[in-house]
Amino acid sequence: MAASGPPLEDCLRLLRGERDEQKLAGLLVAANICRAGDTDAVAKVYRAVGPRFLRRLLNTGLGKVEGGKEEEREAYLRLAVTVLAGLARVPEVAADEGVVSTVPLVAEVIIKSTDPAITEECFELLSLIAIASEDGAYKFCEPGVIDMIFLQILSLTDGSKCVELAINLMQLLVHKLKVDTMRVEKLQGMTSMVTCLARLFAVLHTAVKFHALHMLTTLLSQKESPLHDSLRSIPASIWESHIRVGITAILQNRVVSSEKLHSLLLAECMMSILGEDWLSEDFEVQDNQNVLPVDKFVLLVLESTRVEVAVLLNELAYLKYESSKTSQTDEAVSQKQRNLAILFSLIERIIKMISNASSGEGAPIQTIRESTIMQAITGLNETISLVLDFLQDAKDHGQQKGDDLLAAARIVGSYLAEAPYACKEKTGNLLEFIFSIEGQDESSPFYSICFMLPMLSQITMEVDGCKTLASFGGYKAVIDCLVKMTEQDGMMIDNGSMFLACDTIINFMSNRKSVHIPVDPRFIRLLKALITWAGTTDASSVTMTASCLCAMLLDLTSEEFLLSCSHFDTKTLGSLSELIIRSLQQDIPDDDREQFNHKQIIVSGYRRWADRFPHVKNVVEQHVSV
Repeated sequence: MAASGPPLEDCLRLLRGERDEQKLAGLLVAANICRAGDTDAVAKVYRAVGPRFLRRLLNTGLGKVEGGKEEEREAYLRLAVTVLAGLARVPEVAADEGVVSTVPLVAEVIIKSTDPAITEECFELLSLIAIASEDGAYKFCEPGVIDMIFLQILSLTDGSKCVELAINLMQLLVHKLKVDTMRVEKLQGMTSMVTCLARLFAVLHTAVKFHALHMLTTLLSQKESPLHDSLRSIPASIWESHIRVGITAILQNRVVSSEKLHSLLLAECMMSILGEDWLSEDFEVQDNQNVLPVDKFVLLVLESTRVEVAVLLNELAYLKYESSKTSQTDEAVSQKQRNLAILFSLIERIIKMISNASSGEGAPIQTIRESTIMQAITGLNETISLVLDFLQDAKDHGQQKGDDLLAAARIVGSYLAEAPYACKEKTGNLLEFIFSIEGQDESSPFYSICFMLPMLSQITMEVDGCKTLASFGGYKAVIDCLVKMTEQDGMMIDNGSMFLACDTIINFMSNRKSVHIPVDPRFIRLLKALITWAGTTDASSVTMTASCLCAMLLDLTSEEFLLSCSHFDTKTLGSLSELIIRSLQQDIPDDDREQFNHKQIIVSGYRRWADRFPHVKNVVEQHVSV
């Protein structure tokens, strides 16, 4: 409380004076009072001097105000920054609108001052303002502020106090600023933050590179963020190429595994935001950076991912099945599962990119060579084989529940969707087990079956595929999965998965002469589910697919039997009749071969079973001539 005596009163009297000379003299005393740390005294000093004079002092120091000698400007600048930094140590003062309004000026001081001591105090002051209030943090999003602060790091001495303070400020802003509710003009500031961090990530080869990497992954890994749309709207692609240069440097050099994981997460974020083809696009890069050719970059990311996946699968299997169980083990398993999920997501995107490149879909600026595609496919085959070994290990240990197992099933399904006969023997041996896998929050298998549907819809076009599915009653699981899709309360039906499930069962039913299919009560539930699905939309594709499968199922039974079932009544039979009528009345486009085939199956099926369904026949023939 020593500052509450005469020195404080003298200081306040000077600060309230009419002339600038009095105020300047008061500020010299105020600097000592601020250092003493008396909160009340600091607040009184701020009220006495007011923000207007402090701003004017900053402007004078920056040469923005006429008058004032050149040699005096640096002194004015130092005094203004020192006093503001001292005042801002009191949170209430740092949060005041007058202090917050100085952020753009202080950022400009950082750019123009050549005195490291002033630069340090500027970073301290800005950090105090950012911490004190939301308005203070969001002030940094004003045009140009982020660019002035972040890019100044390029000229700072590595390992200096200034660099440390700058990094602390950057990290503070990254974690405090929330983009979800930002206005468009503020989002531009966040966009600048990403582009500045990308440049630091590419250009620097110090510890700052890793700090920039971590901040970029924090900003870009947020799901469905408005920042993503803002980044996609940037016309120039320089920031994207900076990201690529930084990732290349991390993956090509000897760095710890955790940093490689972060760089691979960043690659996954970029593909999530800009599309899978980002990995295979060609960019021009400034700053004299050497850019790895597209083909080599694709293989570098893929091979790095494959190595990390192999290590994680091995470590997870050891921790889960061989090591002693402790709380530390549980935490280690959880962390490795999270890392594995990131890598699987990246591989999934690479699979999509390779598929696009192979089929000519998408629009990459530079298409990767066929030899690169073949090399990538060979590597993916090896990795999927390792994932299947991981699932075999789980099967051998009687484990079928866990998000890591579900993630493994998903990545296998994603790859087999593009290459349905890859790893054929291992997949065939494990398919029944995969169908039994449950996520941590699932009460029965569902998603694991959904993940296999793209592959199943392809292999069941052949008799061998149908036999594989029939060997363990897998078609029943597909039917149960399809039924469950229509029972999701309040949720939109996933038509993509519905079509795949229907295609699988249609293929299976088409080969029923080669595969024995006993009548099963779940067929009744399937009929009702198809009627429900078709009732949700007028889309011809849904009408024809649902009706086609219904027609095939009716071939196995009779009206009398259906009406004897407890959950099938005349109302349901009427809805079924209406579905058959809609499909028979449907105009099929000449180029839609699939719907044409479905209609043929419906017509031929109807002619076979119509006499066994008198009520259906009566209703249908009132509207359609078959």
